[in-house]
Amino acid sequence: MTKKIQPQTITKKRSRFAFIGDIIGELRKVNWPSRRDTVRLTIMVLIVCLVVGIFLGALDYGFSELVARVLLGGG
Repeated sequence: MTKKIQPQTITKKRSRFAFIGDIIGELRKVNWPSRRDTVRLTIMVLIVCLVVGIFLGALDYGFSELVARVLLGGG
């Protein structure tokens, strides 16, 4: 007969807030973008938001006019 070896569970008694040290350790490993990259990407996001906002506004205005003229019969 073969005996099965049970894996031992290692339980370390850790502080309730030990995860904060783990978080800090992980944040130190992060490859943070440079200030220049951050500013460039932020400006890019703002420009894309502006363009999409203008596009959706124009689309909304166009559909509003279409509904007003076709369904409501006026202008």
